[in-house]
Amino acid sequence: MSTLANVFIERLWRSVKYELIYPGDFAYGRELWRALEHYFRFYSHRRPHQALDYRTPAEVWARPRAAA
Repeated sequence: MSTLANVFIERLWRSVKYELIYPGDFAYGRELWRALEHYFRFYSHRRPHQALDYRTPAEVWARPRAAA
């Protein structure tokens, strides 16, 4: 894995911890699992990302790519 990829993964997990895990109160793993599924859908499709010019990852990956 590249250093740059590691930076993005670390940032993702920081966001998960501070936006979901720490403020959450999960009594059971099943509750946390459902919350994580919802969060990742939100994170990928609704939450704008500064590093992506305030677009969502889904918007970035959906646009046509130039042929190599």
